[in-house]
Amino acid sequence: MKRAEEWLAGVWPVVRRLLPAPPARVLEIGCGPFGGFVPMLRSSGYEAIGVDPNAPAEASYRRVEFEQAEPFDGLDAVVASTSLHHVADPTEVLDRVVSALAHGGRMIVVEWAWETFDQATAEWCFERLAADEEPGWLRRRRNEWLASGKPWPDYLRGWASSEQLHSAESLLRLLDQRFERTHFAGGPYVFPELPETSAEDEQAAIAAGRIRSLRVDYAGTLA
Repeated sequence: MKRAEEWLAGVWPVVRRLLPAPPARVLEIGCGPFGGFVPMLRSSGYEAIGVDPNAPAEASYRRVEFEQAEPFDGLDAVVASTSLHHVADPTEVLDRVVSALAHGGRMIVVEWAWETFDQATAEWCFERLAADEEPGWLRRRRNEWLASGKPWPDYLRGWASSEQLHSAESLLRLLDQRFERTHFAGGPYVFPELPETSAEDEQAAIAAGRIRSLRVDYAGTLA
């Protein structure tokens, strides 16, 4: 829960700046068990709904995969935060988004560019893991890498392939085929996994060239 709260608090200002003004109809794909941005959206005056098989059992959510949900239409914006890289078929998902958006609707994406996760960035992250912290995805990657005996790039590619993860590059290509890009930026991604590291600390390391940016922020408009 703490990691989710830190992530949402850190990324919400970015998402909020890219949204149309309230009261707009906004759908979040992959809101997760804690509700994602939906509570923030609703408290900011948006008509918001979240879709996720593990979403809260409340009226503002649909507990189903977006691909299997009843069709939406006339939406002003769709938000997808770290959800597109592991969907079965991003082409199908984005085509459904296009059908759900009104003319001029916005697609807002916050994604993980796992393909930029080079060894220098990985080692910077691993040095900052707390010994007594509950294991998260970053610690599991470190432990699996060390146990594999493989060079980091080989381990990372093998793991991503086994998890059937889509690269940020491939997702951006699909997005640009459907939307007019209006915003693109990088940013900090791993800070919720590092208890003594803030988003500002990670951004400073990115700016200094010590590590790569692992987050991609994208916004596009449906013509």
